[in-house]
Amino acid sequence: MRREIFRAGRAEALALLRRAPTVHLATTTPEGAPVLRALDAAVLDDGVWFHGARAGEKARCLGRAAVVSAEELVAHLPSWMADPVRACPATTLYRSVQAHGTLEELTDPARKAEVLSALMARWQPEGRYRPIRADDPLYAGELRGILVLGVRLGEALDGKWKLLQNRTPEQIGAALAGLWARGAPGDVAAIEAVRAANPGAPEPAFLAAGIPGVRLHVALGEADAPAVVALLAGEYWWEGEPAALAGPSHLASTAWVGARDADGALVASARAMADPRHAWIYDVVVAPAWRGRGLGKRLVALLLDHPALRRTRFVRLVTRDAQGLYARFGFADAAGQRRSGTSTEMVLVREVPAEAGGADAA
Repeated sequence: MRREIFRAGRAEALALLRRAPTVHLATTTPEGAPVLRALDAAVLDDGVWFHGARAGEKARCLGRAAVVSAEELVAHLPSWMADPVRACPATTLYRSVQAHGTLEELTDPARKAEVLSALMARWQPEGRYRPIRADDPLYAGELRGILVLGVRLGEALDGKWKLLQNRTPEQIGAALAGLWARGAPGDVAAIEAVRAANPGAPEPAFLAAGIPGVRLHVALGEADAPAVVALLAGEYWWEGEPAALAGPSHLASTAWVGARDADGALVASARAMADPRHAWIYDVVVAPAWRGRGLGKRLVALLLDHPALRRTRFVRLVTRDAQGLYARFGFADAAGQRRSGTSTEMVLVREVPAEAGGADAA
């Protein structure tokens, strides 16, 4: 890699390969003609494997040098985020990974079954099929006939995270502010990706917590689900509700912001569901040890300024004891608001299936 500042660790590179919807295989035929294919793949500890037909083009490439790659677009940065006049600073933020090796065939039936099982587990996690085993007569013939091939993951595994590591702190701050102002789909996640890649960069104004020992975040994700479930335990608005719904509810939110302490633990969270006309704010919660310092107020301000909410006409919430907090932002009792006509709030309450919390709910 030409610039070491962009290099990602092996574990990060493997994780990208595993979550990529497809991988690219580049190799050549025996005649030297280039071959490029997008493929479903199973990424195991020893290699990137896929299946094919023995009469296909990939089979002709066995034994030849090959590259397997995958990539993720993080964000396109327009030139105006860096310079008001010049076009040159326009750039793309991305993550990519390449594995170099030789295209080889797996012949052991048990290993072939392992690869095909990994593919099924990835694309059909609900199961509902008989497990693939080499000693099962149902699959023995198919395992003999199908071609399973791939590239082993040796030392030639390169991950490249291009996330402004070559820019000055001032340029990084300007890009973060620009992403927040633009607010296009994916921009809040891009903000967190850039911050993670540049931990020494100063916080832009919109992320200034104003509370020592706290760092605000504009895009929480799957790794934060267990922590937010713990934060919400015992809160009155979740009484009687299945705790297994908390994580999926947050992951399905239009906006989910939070705060972490110096050790990286989640200490506050807030989320919203929004469209251009209506938004509902839910689950504003601060860990007991951090209450009384203004963190809840700062989090609500951040959520209201989130790209998903900042232009929404009506923002609603329900609270039992925090009316004073929300009144500071202009919230008023909805019962006193003028309506175009009489209306009744209605609700459908349904039993939650046991699997509603996901495969790990138990």
